[in-house]
Amino acid sequence: MFARSTRTLVGVAAAAIVLLAIPSSANAGADDLSTARAATAQFHQLDAATAAGYGEFRDAAKIACIETPGVGVMGIHYVNSGLVGDGAVNAATPEALVYQPLPNGKLKLVAVEYIVFYSMWAGSSKPSLFGHEFKLIGEPNRYGISAFYELHAWVWQNNPSGMFKDWNPSGSCTK
Repeated sequence: MFARSTRTLVGVAAAAIVLLAIPSSANAGADDLSTARAATAQFHQLDAATAAGYGEFRDAAKIACIETPGVGVMGIHYVNSGLVGDGAVNAATPEALVYQPLPNGKLKLVAVEYIVFYSMWAGSSKPSLFGHEFKLIGEPNRYGISAFYELHAWVWQNNPSGMFKDWNPSGSCTK
């Protein structure tokens, strides 16, 4: 009896391990989000972000903190021009880090953004990460730059509108 129970438990355990190892659409994005969080955890310290080549980006009107009253906020984008210029997307290397101002004047990391210029994208379809297609931002645009694909991921702050939405209604550009 004991030998039979042991064989059954070993069989069930082996089946569970096999099922956990099979990729599925339900868990595929979670791994990438974990990668994004792990890769950007160091950037809660703005000094670490600037040392890694991220710099503040302002739109064509010289506005740093991007918001749309009644819709929500993105925040202040710190962009790594070397990553934007490489024509690739990778969960571990977001092209932009998004911060929001705190009352004490410091900045809080709230999201990451993946960006690739339309003219540099070699794929036959839109780029995608985390199971989500990037959004095409044509020209002219408020940023004063060439057409680009983008995807926000609110990995460090809850976004009631959704993890991959551009605008977060619970954020703020005011200190």
